Amino acid sequence: MKYRVNVDLANQTKAEFSDLIDGKDARLINTVGAFSSLFLLDLSTYTNPVLVLKTEEPGSKQVLAFTHDRVESVCHDMINHLINDCIVMGAEPLAVQDLIVCGKLNGSTVKRIVAACAAACEAQGCVLTGGETSEQPGILDADKYILGSNIIGVVERDQIIDGSHITVGDVVVAVQSSGPHTNGYTLIRDLIAQNPELLAQQIDDRSFLDLVLEPHRCYYQALKDLFQTNFITGMAHITGGGIQENLNRILPSDCNALIDLSTYQVNPVFGVIKRRGPISDEHMLRTFNLGVGIAVVCQQSHAAEVVSHIQGCGEYAYPIGEIVPGQGEVVCTGALRYST
Repeated sequence: MKYRVNVDLANQTKAEFSDLIDGKDARLINTVGAFSSLFLLDLSTYTNPVLVLKTEEPGSKQVLAFTHDRVESVCHDMINHLINDCIVMGAEPLAVQDLIVCGKLNGSTVKRIVAACAAACEAQGCVLTGGETSEQPGILDADKYILGSNIIGVVERDQIIDGSHITVGDVVVAVQSSGPHTNGYTLIRDLIAQNPELLAQQIDDRSFLDLVLEPHRCYYQALKDLFQTNFITGMAHITGGGIQENLNRILPSDCNALIDLSTYQVNPVFGVIKRRGPISDEHMLRTFNLGVGIAVVCQQSHAAEVVSHIQGCGEYAYPIGEIVPGQGEVVCTGALRYST
């Protein structure tokens, strides 16, 4: 038969997931093989808990990662992106489920995926509770994989950070990205297809390939201790659409964010992408984060303290703008400065 699923191999591979998941976190009270996951949520520690839910996938970056055998890095991409989307609401990430769809199941590859997802979750204090592994011959080529994941987080209702407390005079702080993160990879892959030599180009002693496959940075550890201080009035994860189409999602209708692009600390890899295109600043700004992984809006009186705290946790942070009267828009001034 042209299309056949090896059920025995699938069962064996899934059984081996138990070494990666079972017993790793006391909140997970079932074992691998159950129809659903059982996560013990101690509601006695909350007054008015609100669940925060999100689904994510690593986009076309996964094509580049699997092509160059960077399986683990793209799993960290996916989980870190997922957690960032959760924590910008002020939430604690609790549990993640993964989805692995493949044309032909390779037990070694799938175990690497699950191990990397579990490790990425553990690094942020949450738990991979299981998920779904699906072999779909005839739908995907034998060597193709599609990854996905979803998360449950929790936040006290009166501690939700959703931008509703943003006021004129607040400061916008950038937290540095590690590179393109998980957005803009259709464009990047097109550049590589047209210029294969680009993969090996050296940028500050690292290859272009290494820089564009640098995992998406997760900001939970640097931000979590600020959630209950009331210093932060809003947070935006800067993904596809750039700062103008992400920061605007949390702005009140009577406020604008005035962003000075000349303050951006643009990662060197973006300069290479821009010149190789060539790509206009407008397109770059709409496609990439350009060095700003998360924009944190905070009270002006505590801005220096917020920056100091984030940097004390190992992330680079700096002011890039302020909140002014407006209509819920992000207005950019100044010019981006690319490394040469």
